[in-house]
Amino acid sequence: MTTLLLDGGPVAPDAPVSRTGGVPLGPAGMVWPVCGACAGPLQFLAQLVLDAGVLALFMCAHRPGGCAQWSPSAGGNLALLLPADGLVPVPVPHGADPEVLGLGAVRAAVPSAAGAATGAATGAASEGRAVLGSLGGEPDWLQYDETPDCPACARPMGFAAGLREGPDPVTAMNFGSGRAYAHVCGGCGRAALLWQC
Repeated sequence: MTTLLLDGGPVAPDAPVSRTGGVPLGPAGMVWPVCGACAGPLQFLAQLVLDAGVLALFMCAHRPGGCAQWSPSAGGNLALLLPADGLVPVPVPHGADPEVLGLGAVRAAVPSAAGAATGAATGAASEGRAVLGSLGGEPDWLQYDETPDCPACARPMGFAAGLREGPDPVTAMNFGSGRAYAHVCGGCGRAALLWQC
């Protein structure tokens, strides 16, 4: 079943809820992740509270397009499936530019009351609440099926969430006017992120 994620309005930067922006929550001692292509600290996009844990999503904002941010394996983005318990705010790297590491606004991403996505997008729009994405179901690929294989077990990963850029272009995630797709391998505890436009 697909559940829409609606804009729930402003929320604290370290809130333990599904949200876009703010600071990531991670296990004590976690270091802010860096881009596998340029080695700069990644921009934190979102955290999604799932049954399997907390999915933290990052993308490089240092060289847009230069670090292949759209690819699930090129190093320009990162998805981490973290345990749900004992998470604390991850310290911002010393000297890092907050403009690069954050989105500029923190928005709660709340599941739609209707539950199923069928017809819910119209209802959400009529309530004046932007659709930020969806949880579960099947990906609504903009191009073609790019389901990633798990790097640990080589099996296709399960679709966890789809994300849209958000209602404000100044503080939204940048997917080239497209959509992002987060996948997880529950058995291996691995996750992947990619986007299409």
